[in-house]
Amino acid sequence: MISFSDRVRIDGRSLWSRNAVKGVSLRGERLKKDGKKEWRQWNPRASKLGAGLLKASESGLLPEPGSVCLYLGSGHGTTISYLHDHLCAAKNHLGGTIVAVDISSRCIRDLIKLSKTRPGILPVLGDCRQSEHISPFLSAKVPWLFQDVSQSGQVEMFIHSCHRFLAEKGTGILSLKSASERDTGSAFEHAQRSLLEAGFTLVERIDLSGWEDQHVLFHVVF
Repeated sequence: MISFSDRVRIDGRSLWSRNAVKGVSLRGERLKKDGKKEWRQWNPRASKLGAGLLKASESGLLPEPGSVCLYLGSGHGTTISYLHDHLCAAKNHLGGTIVAVDISSRCIRDLIKLSKTRPGILPVLGDCRQSEHISPFLSAKVPWLFQDVSQSGQVEMFIHSCHRFLAEKGTGILSLKSASERDTGSAFEHAQRSLLEAGFTLVERIDLSGWEDQHVLFHVVF
């Protein structure tokens, strides 16, 4: 067994998070009991962060429990819910905050529903390319930023967001989908070069093949 924290672990070939809302399976994922604890299986096919945790060689992908995090391109909240298990826990007794930004009103409706049972999730309807849509919801720069936005210009958007919102020595994670870039064949090499030129330290480049094809996670420190 490999533990990333006391709330997230790999058991065999499966990734699990300690369920913050006992008895509730959001996407039909498996639940299992361990004494008074309940664990929820983290589906790597529905979560690029989950796939990254299973394939990463280096540690440090997860934020510190109780911290404030920025998640750009939050979707319907699958990964957000697992992140909440780790960052906030039941009734947010750890005091964490996930500022979850998406441009889709449908996704935000799902996140609002999720936040009612998982306090600490702050849904924000906004364009991730527009800092002014995000800055009112942050009182300071954050130690952890994750971006999963499948559209052209992902790398430049990530660099801009990190310069604006990520604290010094903070962790940034870019989920890059090569098919969304104009030059698909060289998208990953271009991304790595651009990140290094922008002053980031590349901790690890994680190929998600097998879970998410044409996807790479770039784990950087700013």
